[in-house]
Amino acid sequence: MIIDFHTHTFPPKIAASTLSKLSAMSHTLPFTDGTPEGLRASMGEAGVDLSVVLPVATAPRQVEHINDSSAAISENFREAGLLSFGCMHPDYEGWHEELARIKSLGLRGIKLHPVYQGVDFDDPRTLRILDRAGELGLIVVTHAGLDVGFPGVVRCSPEMVKNAVKQAGPVKLVLAHMGGWRCWDKVLELLPGLPVFIDTSFSTGRRTPIDSHYSEEELQLLDSDGFMELVKAFGPGRVLFGSDSPWSSQKESLRWLRVQPLSEDELSMITGENAAGLLGM
Repeated sequence: MIIDFHTHTFPPKIAASTLSKLSAMSHTLPFTDGTPEGLRASMGEAGVDLSVVLPVATAPRQVEHINDSSAAISENFREAGLLSFGCMHPDYEGWHEELARIKSLGLRGIKLHPVYQGVDFDDPRTLRILDRAGELGLIVVTHAGLDVGFPGVVRCSPEMVKNAVKQAGPVKLVLAHMGGWRCWDKVLELLPGLPVFIDTSFSTGRRTPIDSHYSEEELQLLDSDGFMELVKAFGPGRVLFGSDSPWSSQKESLRWLRVQPLSEDELSMITGENAAGLLGM
């Protein structure tokens, strides 16, 4: 079973405008139309069995509506292949009760995006969410490191992650983008000993730009040696395949993984077994 642990979709009515806005911010080409149907078509081409959809609340007022929509997406996930997480915003006043409602809706976890939400990962407003999610058994996936659309802004650095993990109670925590996008030296230095997972999303190969905004160096992400160094540091049992669709091709992301110097067992763990265990499937 191939599980993509890091994907995004948008409601069909706003998908085109949302992708256009995000693409302009990131100077990056999308690989689907951003809709659930577009993601399913990508999955069929790539041979992905299940995609975890990660919604982001950029404002507190969005939280309840997004969580209701996420529950609707996930109702038939075994047939449709889409399993949506919920969301939480650190400034949402009813965070304690809403996290319990997320659990009651049958959602497996939540997504945080410290850059979009404007709150550091080791801020007390985030720490209380991590604590409560841990109590409820919810998985927390967070954007980590820099963000392609916000140059120079880091609100979830490896240092912040280490500080947060020390302060928060036990929680199933997934650090997107191999632990911290374009902060990988510090990730290697500070994070391998922590009880966290990392995902491969938008971290390998090269970006696909829509213009000449980026320098040649900025287009390069992790090469094979850098990727394998992180896999060995964390252990293949703590690495999850993620594409960041629509911002990377699921098919090409899997193709890249399959030519790395991983054993068959290690590849199976990364592309599905680790995710299935974390999701309780």
